[in-house]
Amino acid sequence: MKIVVVGGGTGGTIVANNLARRLAREIMDRKVQISMLTDSDRHMYQPGLLYVAFGQMTPDQLYRDQASLLEPSIDFHVDAVTDFRLDRNEVETKSGKIHKYDVLIIATGARVVPEEVPGLNEGSESFFTEESAVRMHKRLMEFEGGTIVMTVSIPHKCPVAPVEAIFMMHDFFKARGIRDKVTLRYQYPVNAVHATRNVAHWAKPEFEKAGIEYETLFNLKEVDPVNKVIHSEEGTELKYDMLIAIPPHRGSEIADKNNLGQGGWIPTDRHKLSVEGYDNVYAIGDCTNIPVSKTGSAAHYEAEVLAENISSMIKTGTSVREYDGRVYCFIEAGYDRATYNSFDYVNLPDLKPASKSIHWFKMAYNQMYWTTVRGLL
Repeated sequence: MKIVVVGGGTGGTIVANNLARRLAREIMDRKVQISMLTDSDRHMYQPGLLYVAFGQMTPDQLYRDQASLLEPSIDFHVDAVTDFRLDRNEVETKSGKIHKYDVLIIATGARVVPEEVPGLNEGSESFFTEESAVRMHKRLMEFEGGTIVMTVSIPHKCPVAPVEAIFMMHDFFKARGIRDKVTLRYQYPVNAVHATRNVAHWAKPEFEKAGIEYETLFNLKEVDPVNKVIHSEEGTELKYDMLIAIPPHRGSEIADKNNLGQGGWIPTDRHKLSVEGYDNVYAIGDCTNIPVSKTGSAAHYEAEVLAENISSMIKTGTSVREYDGRVYCFIEAGYDRATYNSFDYVNLPDLKPASKSIHWFKMAYNQMYWTTVRGLL
């Protein structure tokens, strides 16, 4: 039995490690082989990019060697998949090697595509890559006053990230002693300050308390970086001195090139996590079209369910449970307060008042992540 995991992010790493421990005897007896194919020998803690943008983490703190995070029994290859041949139960990699599989798990993530909005690359800052997060921090440190506009495109990784970023900007400029010289504006594409109703109900009064201006039903159409103006699909426009963008996202480039799903989002059963049309191919994490937040916690819970089911099917011939849409996310409310939301397909988030204790729990989790991704928490 050959199990191939494509992608070494949160979901891919957790599912591979979980399977390796559950199937340790089968691997030892050479009845099961687990391989991981990925494009990098380093693993990034992506939520840390937000902290890099505000000078609270440095880029080197975001990385670990991928091999050090994997169970020794996993056959690890830094050799990106270039071609998915699902009807032939095989994938081809950049080196030209063909990998046959009995079970395939796709965890290729999502990517930002700012180029889809004219002028966005040239006229904005963001924190979704290491390079852009470092540049955003430099720009924030140099900013001496004026209007900072945050504009949001959906879907995107970590749906609460825009809310966190605008609150952190408020505290950042307070700490620099120039908050009174900075106008913060938040532009959101739906008729609320967040697409999740309970998050919006919590965030709106917090915005008002912090003096953060907001406009809803603002879908970004184009950016004029010369005149520093953004235009919306609704026909409105807004001037800025600095633009922070949550850029459009799509599924991974390789998923897109292989026509695995529209926009690279892979059609996936929301409970079984199987790819539409295949009973031995699964997808987890940001690459799917499942209607849950594209977050590490969703990938984590999906990975645990999938590993439990695959190992059970190998051992007993039956799966044991379904993914219920569970997500758990911290929400920073500035430099020293945070709340969290926990929900699933049935239950909406029930946010608690932001507190210092939850913020410090989040800070602790930033370090605990490396244990979590090994599947030990």
